[in-house]
Order: sequence, then C-alpha cells, then structure tokens
Amino acid sequence: METVVVKQYNLDEEQEKKEIVRHYRALLKSLKPRLKKGDRELVRTAFEMAADAHKEMRRKSGEPYILHPLAVAQICVEEIGLGVRSAICALLHDTVEDTEVTLEDVERAFGPEIAHIVDGLTKISTVIDSNTSTAQAENFKKILLTLADDPRVILIKLADRMHNMRTLDSMSREKQLKIASETVFIYAPLAHRLGLYNIKSEMEDLSMKYTEQQTYREIAKKLKETKRERTRYINEFIKPIKEVLQEEGLNFEIFGRPKSIHSIWNKIKKKGVTFEEVYDLFAIRIIMDSPLEKEKSDCWKVYSIITDFYHPSPERTRDWLSNPKSNGYEALHVTVMGPQGKWVEVQIRTKRMNDYAEKGLAAHWRYKEGSAQSASTESKFDQWFTQIREILNNPDSNTLDFLADFKSNLFTEEIYVYTPKGDLKILPVNSTALDFAYSIHSAVGNKCIGAKVNYKLVPISHKLRSGDQVEIITSNKQKPTEDWLNYALTAKAKSKIKDALKEEKRKVAMDGKDVLERKLDHMKIANSQHNINELVQYYKQPSPLDLYYQIAVKNIDLKELKQFNVLGDKLEAPKPVALKQPEHISEDHLKHMIPAKKDAELIIFGESSDKIAYKLANCCRPIPGDDVFGFITASEGLKIHRTNCPNAAQLLANYGHRVVKTKWVKNREISFLTGLRIVGMDDVGVIHKITNVISGELRVNIAGLTIESREGLFEGLIKVFVHDKEELDELFEKLKKLDGIQSVSRLEDE
Repeated sequence: METVVVKQYNLDEEQEKKEIVRHYRALLKSLKPRLKKGDRELVRTAFEMAADAHKEMRRKSGEPYILHPLAVAQICVEEIGLGVRSAICALLHDTVEDTEVTLEDVERAFGPEIAHIVDGLTKISTVIDSNTSTAQAENFKKILLTLADDPRVILIKLADRMHNMRTLDSMSREKQLKIASETVFIYAPLAHRLGLYNIKSEMEDLSMKYTEQQTYREIAKKLKETKRERTRYINEFIKPIKEVLQEEGLNFEIFGRPKSIHSIWNKIKKKGVTFEEVYDLFAIRIIMDSPLEKEKSDCWKVYSIITDFYHPSPERTRDWLSNPKSNGYEALHVTVMGPQGKWVEVQIRTKRMNDYAEKGLAAHWRYKEGSAQSASTESKFDQWFTQIREILNNPDSNTLDFLADFKSNLFTEEIYVYTPKGDLKILPVNSTALDFAYSIHSAVGNKCIGAKVNYKLVPISHKLRSGDQVEIITSNKQKPTEDWLNYALTAKAKSKIKDALKEEKRKVAMDGKDVLERKLDHMKIANSQHNINELVQYYKQPSPLDLYYQIAVKNIDLKELKQFNVLGDKLEAPKPVALKQPEHISEDHLKHMIPAKKDAELIIFGESSDKIAYKLANCCRPIPGDDVFGFITASEGLKIHRTNCPNAAQLLANYGHRVVKTKWVKNREISFLTGLRIVGMDDVGVIHKITNVISGELRVNIAGLTIESREGLFEGLIKVFVHDKEELDELFEKLKKLDGIQSVSRLEDE
C-alpha cells in the first residue's frame, strides 16, 4: 500500500448541493425500517437546522461541514445500530458548540430528551482541544460520567471519532498523531467495552496507519499479496463442513474474515514472530439463523460437525454461550488443525449473537423486550455502569491514576467466580481474592485478611481462576497498606485502597502540620502559602500533604530550616525552574525558553530552522530518520520521542498541547547510541561474522557486546553508534542475510 495522497476538493456549488442531498437520502434509506409516524419530518427539521447553522463552515479538506454530521448520523444508524432519535442528535452534535443554535432552540424543536443528549455531546467535545496537564484526562472522566448517565452520548461520540479518523488525511501531522493516539488510548477500548468490535478494530487500524506508518504499510501490502492464497485455503477448509451443514438442513452463512492489521501486529510483537509465521491471519465465521430456543444446541451441533473433520485444540476452545462476556458477547470459538497443518480459528454464532457482536450496547436495547436471556446480559451492562458511577463519584481520586486503572480494566478478558451462596461475579483475568472482596463491598475489602477458595485458606494476593468459589475472611483490626496496590487488579479495588491510604495519610499528615507550624512560629517565619510552597520545592515533595506526612514520620529533618535566609516574612529557598504550560507554544516562545546548543542541529521545529536544545528520551532512544515528535517536559525542557515509543500514546493523548512538530536534517558528524538484539544458531565463528559486518564492512563503532548461549541458540545484545536510521536499516539487512541468524530487532522495540 503506497502513501496516501490527499484528494484535492474541487466541487462547484451545484455539485455540492447534489452531494449533500445524496448523503441525506442515504441516511433516510438506512432509517427507513425504523421510521414511525412523524419521524421523517423530525429528521428533515434536524437536517435543515444543522445545514443552515453550518452553511458558512468548511472542513479541513474543503468539503461543506454539513457532510460531517450526516456521516456521523449514518455511522450511528448503519454501523452502531442506533435509531431515529440518535440520528437527530448526531445531525445536531456540533451545532450548540460551534454555531449560533442554542440548547433552548433544540429543546423547542425536539423536546427535552434530544436536548439532553446534545448537551452531553457539547460538554464532552472539549476533549480534543484541552490545554492543561490533566484537562484531557478530566474530560475523559466527564465522558465516562456521561456514559453512565445516557450511553447514547458516548455511542454518538464514538461515531463522531470514527468519522474523524476516516478523514484524518487532511489534518496536520501533529493533529494526526494527537488524535490517533487519543483514539487508541481511550476510544478504541471504550468501543471494545461497549461490544462494538468492528468499530474498535477499525479505530486501532486507522490509529496505527498514522502512528506506525511503515509497519502498517508493510502488513497491508503482505495481506494484499497473500489474499489469493488465503482465499484458496479458506475454500478448501470450508467445503466439507458446508456440505454436511446443508445435509443437516441448517440455515447458515459461512465465510473467512481477515484479522485486523493491528491485531496481526500485536501477535508479531508479543510472540516475536514474522508475518509469515502468524498462523491466524483470518478466522472462519459461521452464522446460524436459529430460533432463540435452539441457539445453543445448533451452535454445539456445528461444533460437533467441525471437530468431526478437524482436530480441536482444547486450550483454545472458548465457550461464551454459557457465560457471555460482560459486554454481552456470545459465541463459541474453537481452534482446529486444518489442511496443510495450519491452525484455524472458527467462530460459531447465531444472527442475534452476531448483531450483539457488531452493534454491542445498541443491540441490547433492541432485544431486551421480554426475553429472559437478554435481561441477564442487559443487567451485566447495568452492573458495569453502576461500577463506573462508583469510581467516578469519588472526588479525591487522581484523574490520571483513575484513567490508567480504568483503561486497564476496559480490555481484559473475564473470569467467572462464585460467592458461597452461588452468586456469580465477573472479574478480569488475574484478579485476586482482594479484588473479589472489593467487588462485594468496599467495607469488606478494607477489612479483608484472607479468603477460602474452594474451601482452602489462601492469602489476599491469591489469583483466582474461573469456576472458583470464594469466601472472604475479614477482621475489624485490618487496614489497607501500600502493598495492597500490588495485589489488586481492578479499578474499583485500587481506587478504594488509595482512598483508604489517603485518609490514613491525611490523619498522620495533620500531626506533621502541627510540628511544622510550631517550628515556623518559633523561627518567626509566617505560615503563609508562599512559604509552604517554597518548603515543598526545597524538600522535593509532590504536595504540602506529602511534606507534612514526611515530617510526621521523621523522614524530613526540620533542623535544615536554620540554613535558610529569612527576609521579612519571606522564606528564601532554592527554586527549581519550572516551565509554564502555555496554551499554545509558538516557535518564538520556544526559542526564548530553550537556549540553543552547538550539537542541537539535527532537528528543525515548524518551518524555521533555528537550533534548539533538546534531549533524546531514554524510553525509546530515537535516532535520525525515526518518525519523532518533540514533547515539552516540566523540568527537563524539550524531549524527543519516537511516535511508536511505548509512552507516546499516553503523552499525546493526555498532553497534546505540549507536542512540538519535529523533523530531522542530515548531520553525519554526530553519532547516536542504539541497541540490537540478535538471535541465531550457536555456530562456530558466528560472533566473528557479526562483528565483521558491523565493524569491517559498515565501519560502525561497537559500544558494547554481550552474548548468551543456550541449547544450541545464542542471543546477542549489541550497542552500536550510528549516524541515522538509514545506516541502522542497512545494518539490519546485512545481519539478517548472515547464515544461521534467526532475528534482528531494535532493543527498545521489545
């Protein structure tokens, strides 16, 4: 796949009108099965109100702005499965924020329900443009609050983000990186948690297209090249199964579906394999048209037919028929050994289950009328929303910590454990007895001293497995400790432990505050906020509370206060120079803020070529030629990260306003340290071959070399000085061509 070329927009006024009408008619066509009396008029009113409000506005691509709300409404209906009211809200989602239309106008025309959703969409739209350190995290928190209030708000927001991702080509590079990182960091996990697997996969793929451009292109190219071969194999695999299913008189669809580029890349990274070695580039999907009462038996019948032809792998069978996932996903997955000795994943589900899998939460609303089965899955959503509310309603929680904990809970697979009375609790994989205690009640968690799992006594750190029966043992003398954070996995447990620890810390800190006040009083120094802040800086504490706490536990010796100079009521202390967090950092501002250095001539910021001091981030060690961005830190000035750095998504998503555009210029005088990991056959002379290529052929300096050999394989870690990525790529290619070398990778990619 070649680099995407942005299409030039060149429609005249008449063509534009036709294009807008075409999109509007497509929306009406999608809504047709759901239109009740009077609905068509309401949709038309919403379209006209939005078209009029946005009439002077254009998108970055040059298109009329109204095409965006129309596209968002279309995604809501076609891909998420929402109805007429949500389509109206999608059409109006930007009007209150960006135009002269008010919330009162919306309420007058469409009533309080639609006005309430549009208000929710207006409140969370600030996420993309927030400008303070935790503002984005705070906004994500608001998004989740809205989700717990009315889930349609977040579903429309996901449709909005989906369309923005599909039209990201016309944005600047910094905007692309920021929006793509934000999407993969929070929106894709949310889509996953709400059961929207297609949206989640496409969001991850599109994010990767902008953050890992080269890898994305390589995998897309290889998928295209192997398509014919894959299709042939799928047909060979399906043929015998199809014949028997038809003989049995079952009504079904069967097809092969390629895995997403992002999931293939994850497999390559996690398992350390090449594209050619990824066995599950596709999955076979069988969708049954079965009545509700025969769904389970039909799915197991299909399982039986498949395993008559191909041997299943017992560890890779997943039964989500008996225990649907907490986002409502139901299916039977089995991995079997297919022709030519290849493992193949087969997903068996019914039409209703497939609707749940693709439309998630929206499908739950449609199916919940009266069916007991739907009621049970609906209650799982309700449980989850209750859980969100509990975590969110805690005003003291640190927003960034909360977001990290919450995000880790969005993607995890679940286990099913039982109370002594037989009630089912769903927890993430690797949850402990302590997580189970907090899932019952925070008071039970805070007093937990251990548990009985299947009648055997275990510590609070014991990891639970699906099917365990757990009884919690408590004591009134028990209190949470710092260690507990290492034993807890769920966001709820961590949040409650942090609350309890904070409360305990606050009590101790008050004693420290009294000690400090007495000392300041004795030295005739004012107990002012300014002086407290100076002391916090001097003793390198994160906050006044931490300062008081460290004084109380005698980790800080107040005798040092005598060394301070006192002027009137001001306390002089060494002040660390902190960078402001400006709303927008211009290049001129940057020049004054960060002094130029002689060796800082590798990077150009913006369009000017001024030389600016910077540091290379240790987390990803960029070298010239890598795709990079600059990030302004609070204490170390400008740092350069690779766009695929492990920390990039978090930095770009939470602190987008601190990102500075960067690019490299050639400079062959400066070398950069980078590391290689080489794995291969442990043969005589292999080290000589490697060093000969590095030092002899390419004349690259070696900074360090360690080799470990075991069981006929060796692993070498080599640190080298290179001038740029081209030189590193050349080194990679030469080393890969040596006999017996299995893989060569860059150290920080691991």
